[in-house]
Amino acid sequence: MNIVVEKQPKCVATLRVEIPAEQVSGERERIVAGYTSQAKIPGFRPGKAPRKVIEKRYEKEISEELRDRLMQEGCDEALRKESLKVLDFGVPESTEFTADGGFAFSTRILLAPEITLPEYKGITVKVPAAAVPDEELNKQLEGLRERFADFNTLEGRAIQTGDYAVIDYTSTTEGKPLEEFLGKSAGYLGGREGFWVRVNDESFLPGFAAQLVGLNTGDSKDVTVTIPDDFPLSDLRGKEVTFAVTVKEIKEAVLPELDDELAAKLAPGKTLEEIKTIIRDNMERERRRQIDDMKVNQIVEHFNSLVEFDVPEELLAHETQNQADAMVRQGIQSGLSEDEVAAQQTEIFENAGKQAKSNIKTNFILQEIARAENISVNDQELVNHLVAIANSRKQAPKKFIRDLQRSGRLPGIRNSMLVGKAIDYVVEQAKVEETDEPLVAEA
Repeated sequence: MNIVVEKQPKCVATLRVEIPAEQVSGERERIVAGYTSQAKIPGFRPGKAPRKVIEKRYEKEISEELRDRLMQEGCDEALRKESLKVLDFGVPESTEFTADGGFAFSTRILLAPEITLPEYKGITVKVPAAAVPDEELNKQLEGLRERFADFNTLEGRAIQTGDYAVIDYTSTTEGKPLEEFLGKSAGYLGGREGFWVRVNDESFLPGFAAQLVGLNTGDSKDVTVTIPDDFPLSDLRGKEVTFAVTVKEIKEAVLPELDDELAAKLAPGKTLEEIKTIIRDNMERERRRQIDDMKVNQIVEHFNSLVEFDVPEELLAHETQNQADAMVRQGIQSGLSEDEVAAQQTEIFENAGKQAKSNIKTNFILQEIARAENISVNDQELVNHLVAIANSRKQAPKKFIRDLQRSGRLPGIRNSMLVGKAIDYVVEQAKVEETDEPLVAEA
């Protein structure tokens, strides 16, 4: 068998295979023998029909099976002989039975990138301590008090920091109503009536609430803010927006005491100390999860900064679309309209492309580490994983697995499990340093 591989940039290669006549003939003999032993031909007992009858009756089926087997043998031999890491053999561009009885085909194949692994054991990662700081617990407890707050309407004094202002407002930018300027809905920025604003730095838009301090009920004021650069609506970033505000009411929050009575409202029969223990345990679980994510993210950044290689364009395009779709879904779930999402399409695809390339690079690096460390996912592990998923979705495991198999998704799931095992291995080998830095909440 003659095999020629011509490698090209971006993990693409052309494979040309020529199979000699004697190998073609031998394979055809085996196929015809199989049909002869199993075919049911009227007038002949099974296995007794003449060869010529069988060949004539099943000429098309024999030729198709022969072609498929020869191409499979050629691809298998190319893998062995050339030590290729093939992601996709593609669809053969040409196949032909030659005049001397041989067979030849060529196909465009997609190769895994060639990677030189950096040192992946003992990577230093820096994370906060796992213990929940008292100030974070106290902040959670304060949030519980605010949930059960009563609100008194204040008369005879101006707005102070910490108050709640109930306002009506409309908005303009560059002298035009905001929605006219944008040519589409501005959402909550366009205007509201009876809108509650907590007068502190974290409310609404940066710099907005501070300009309400000193106003009295019934007062009106133009409040101008500059939209931050990370604002979801890209058309407004860096723009000045003026809000015509009228104060309708000023309210003061009256917080309940942090005691067993409040605890009973949260969970009947529980004391305050029991509630604190439950909250701390939940916070510690979430904190450990976030710290684990930090370790993984730092390791991924470490790999991507040290290792550079071509990424298959087909995979990059597919993953970019997946990431863009996920970003759109996230934007809609966070309250963006379809028009707002459409306005950010260019930016979404740019960010999706960067994330896609990072994901693909990381995936290949971790697969290479798994190969180096003989990490694998056996059939029983795969089945147990799929059964757990099926049970969580209240589906019959056998049907669930069968459907995945028919749709060709099992290899991808196995690979995801393999990558997960590899990252777990690298994290276990990492050198962890605790820092005094606070744990930054996920966006």
